Amino acid sequence: MRNIEKVFSPSAPHYVGDGFRVHNFIPNGYPSLQKRMDPFVMMDYNARFEFSPSKRLRGVGAHPHSGFETVTIAYQGAVAHHDSAGNSGVIREGDVQWMTAGSGILHKEYHDEEFSKTGGPFQMVQLWVNLPARFKKVAPQYQALVSEKMGRYRLPGNNGVVEVIAGNYEGVEGQGSTFTPVHLFNARLVKEVTVPFSFPKHYNTAFLVIEGAVKVNDDSVVGKDHFVIFQNDGESFSVTATEDALLLVMSGEPFNEPIVQHGPFVMNSQEEVHAAIRDFNLGKYGYLED
Repeated sequence: MRNIEKVFSPSAPHYVGDGFRVHNFIPNGYPSLQKRMDPFVMMDYNARFEFSPSKRLRGVGAHPHSGFETVTIAYQGAVAHHDSAGNSGVIREGDVQWMTAGSGILHKEYHDEEFSKTGGPFQMVQLWVNLPARFKKVAPQYQALVSEKMGRYRLPGNNGVVEVIAGNYEGVEGQGSTFTPVHLFNARLVKEVTVPFSFPKHYNTAFLVIEGAVKVNDDSVVGKDHFVIFQNDGESFSVTATEDALLLVMSGEPFNEPIVQHGPFVMNSQEEVHAAIRDFNLGKYGYLED
């Protein structure tokens, strides 16, 4: 059985730009947590927050990324995005934007125009998935993972569903294409249902409680907006919903390389970070208007 290593309460929220009010769970003030959760090097959680109507689009202007992938998961609200490779779109409830920054790209994201007009509840996760050295310079690419095409495993008795963003759950494959083995699920559970999960022992594994509360292995109860990291002491664990619940479950194979992060650049050495910044300053990431 795989046991809990630590439960993280939400840190004090801060704003990314003016459109994302987030709690940071990785690295959560502990750089060593990036290594501990390899290949997941950053996770910001915009817990449910009510935004007022606005004529101005709130968000984050054009900024660079290099050396990793951004995965943005929409639970409530809507986010529009553009990048310097010409990709654009809107993600709404249940959708996922999976962007491979690779060798370098400019990106911006902000509240969708219609959402901005009305305001309302907003809830998102942005997860950064690292790229191993051999893929750091891969050409930027984009995957639009829309809700209606998401792989779904229906739990017996109509007691919920596991939505497979990437990887595999009980034979159901996710849409997301990954460079190293990663499992990423939304588990929507009805009260009192128990759901098993199993991943290779050496995979780094965690979940975030988006809604409700759950009991892990018939023991510890974990509430809304808390983040659970598991030990690498077994393969399987179970989750029982103590009320209707929604979990973001993640598990990935670590590739055990040095992690050197400087803002939006994630590389294997300081020299590579300096090279990435130089490429950005030379305009090699393309052009994107704010």
